[in-house]
Amino acid sequence: MTARPSFLGLPDRLADGVTPRAVIFGAGHGSTYPGKDSSAYALAADAVRGASLDDAGLVEHWDFDLGGPLFDGKPNCCIDAGDIPTTLHDNAGNRAGIEAKTREILALPAVPILLGGDCSVTIPFLAGFADQGPVWVLQIDAHIDWRDEVHGERYGYSSPMRRASEMPHVAGMVQVGLRSVGSARLAEIEAAQRYGSRFVTAREIHTQGIEAALRHIPEAARVVVTLDFDSLDPSIMPGVAARTPGGLTYTQLIDLIAGLGRRAKIAGFDLVEFYPPADIDNLSALTAARALVNVIGTIVRRV
Repeated sequence: MTARPSFLGLPDRLADGVTPRAVIFGAGHGSTYPGKDSSAYALAADAVRGASLDDAGLVEHWDFDLGGPLFDGKPNCCIDAGDIPTTLHDNAGNRAGIEAKTREILALPAVPILLGGDCSVTIPFLAGFADQGPVWVLQIDAHIDWRDEVHGERYGYSSPMRRASEMPHVAGMVQVGLRSVGSARLAEIEAAQRYGSRFVTAREIHTQGIEAALRHIPEAARVVVTLDFDSLDPSIMPGVAARTPGGLTYTQLIDLIAGLGRRAKIAGFDLVEFYPPADIDNLSALTAARALVNVIGTIVRRV
């Protein structure tokens, strides 16, 4: 039986008595809509892990994205805990498992990094921070995800920011990368604006730079980031269900992550909505893996 890959070949535990700074875990299923088959999202975490393996032996090499080796010349402080068990259409069970794992990692304490899954997994991930508030949410996405319910399901992939707005420990949110018609009706736009969400379109990032987003985040805030991969331009991230031209570039994404790390504290990070059947020549998996490298590097460099 072939062993499943880990991200960059990272171990699943560190030496006795050593607490990791960050813990990666996967969750293939969240809250799926009735009659919908989203099973292929469960392939995403291992596809990202697999794409990272060519660089597994290069962790100590200089990384020009980060300005130094991944762990900044220090010992490895990140582990890959593998995937938690989830089951298609066991929505309540999946949410409970994701929230419990998030709480477990936060109790170490460490920064949880979740590999989804569609963005319904974001809801229980954020719920896991209930005892860690206040936190801000930085959503990087083409869509605002403010539907109240779809087909009777209130915890699906169209609703994570609506549900986040109802969590007492969420102090505010910034939504970056928005473009095209999205999935929002006027009612959702108005609800998000009443809440006080800050919208930053992809065009604003292209013309004004990442400061168009970062200026809305209070300095030294604790921030949970949810990265929906359809925020990126489909030329570098074709493996998504909703390809939309005009998205963020890779450089804008990693600059945004690094800029956030300098301005605030990344308390948690999820990477969602990579859909492997739509990938082309493994390009999306490679882009996702490099994004995750930058997330780890930024967390490590935060004092």
